[in-house]
Amino acid sequence: MPLPSSAVADSYARLTEVIPGLAITELPLEQPLPSGGGWAPAAGLAAGGADLEAFLAWDDAQVLRDHGRAGRPDVIATFGLHRYAWPVCLLFTVPWFLHRRVPRLPVNHVTYDRTAEGLDLGHLAVRTDSFACLPGDPAAALPGARVVSDEEALRAEVRAAVAEHMEPLLAGFGPRMRRRGRALWGMATDEVVEGIWYVADLFGEQPRAVRELERLLPGATKPYVGSAAFREVTGPNGEPLATRDRASCCMYYTLDALDACPTCPRSCEAERVTKLPAAAAS
Repeated sequence: MPLPSSAVADSYARLTEVIPGLAITELPLEQPLPSGGGWAPAAGLAAGGADLEAFLAWDDAQVLRDHGRAGRPDVIATFGLHRYAWPVCLLFTVPWFLHRRVPRLPVNHVTYDRTAEGLDLGHLAVRTDSFACLPGDPAAALPGARVVSDEEALRAEVRAAVAEHMEPLLAGFGPRMRRRGRALWGMATDEVVEGIWYVADLFGEQPRAVRELERLLPGATKPYVGSAAFREVTGPNGEPLATRDRASCCMYYTLDALDACPTCPRSCEAERVTKLPAAAAS
């Protein structure tokens, strides 16, 4: 069997096939990450200085444009972290979900241009020099491969790899969000779960994603907060509807309380049941 071009190339190709508004470029180790223009290096965002200021200016302008008023600084920072973390967490969870491979991507291996023309979710450039995989995977012969014993060991690799990347980012965004510790990790937990839950639906594999995520985040997996928290509710016509209980709030209600997402922790059950069919249809 021929070896893949990289351990995650096929996974990223499949991701961008179902989300064409997101581009992912893998770079060789010797090539520096792109900089300047709209590129926001993850390490710069984690540092909390000028790179983060420039990154959040985009959210500030978007809120003012779309809502006709400025958002609170903590709300803008929360939006910015969400819009970074949602696609970036997919860099880890999609290869795990599709091919049972987990890349290590510390902050100095990722940069993000969400202003890229023609791309709704922007352009990620990454260096993937090491990854975990299972015994028998052909990719185990690639440079940087680290074979782990079984599925649970691989799930531990997902949790560790995401935490390694997100911990510095939470430290950079946290003071502006006016959140610490558990509240920040609750948001990271939601990004891990809801990103792959959504993408798996585009793959036609959402039920499997629910099962996998319940094993990935069963609870008591610090620093993550709580479990994947999936459950079913009964829809307006008696139909079962899949939902989950978020561990955090994105603060969108501060701009439009009537248009909060169906998993918003501020929504009552009746609101959730009303919104879920429309969200599934869209």
